[in-house]
Amino acid sequence: MMERKLPPGQEWVDGLIPYDIGPVPPLRLEDFQLRIDGEVENPLQLTWEELLELPQAEVKADFHCVTRWSVPDLRWEGVLARTIIELCRPKEEVRWVLAYGREGYSTNVPYGYFAQEDTILAHKLNGKPLPPENGWPLRLVVPSLYAWKSAKYLARLEFTREKRQGYWEERGYHDVGDPWKEERRWDSRA
Repeated sequence: MMERKLPPGQEWVDGLIPYDIGPVPPLRLEDFQLRIDGEVENPLQLTWEELLELPQAEVKADFHCVTRWSVPDLRWEGVLARTIIELCRPKEEVRWVLAYGREGYSTNVPYGYFAQEDTILAHKLNGKPLPPENGWPLRLVVPSLYAWKSAKYLARLEFTREKRQGYWEERGYHDVGDPWKEERRWDSRA
């Protein structure tokens, strides 16, 4: 059997280890709204039903946490970020996407990473609805970056020209967070 490739400083674990910054407000799916705005030609506000009516996709990818664990071969299902890009039509000057969760979390994602073919707004994990501790009902998943860029409880995507830091970036985490380059913190000592 061929050994799987693992980013530097990581080790394989059997399942996701949830982290949250605080309590998550309750939500009924009939009240769900995903706001997509900022530097776009077509701002959107999608209901849960509208989100499910969009083309659906599956992405199978490893998931890497900055705290040095990785989970292989997770199967995420939902709407590709590329579909969202086609719908909202970001302006040419866009360089960043800020993702906001319902609990107050935020993170900045470089637009190039957000636009990759495996970035997905996931509502299922391994064939089942996304569990609450993993971001129900919707999570941004950016497999090419550390997991803190995969915002849980997704409520808003804001396309911007300028870089603005999110929750962990304000606390010294790297703005990009590429696990293959070990972009953990700006001081690179973590």
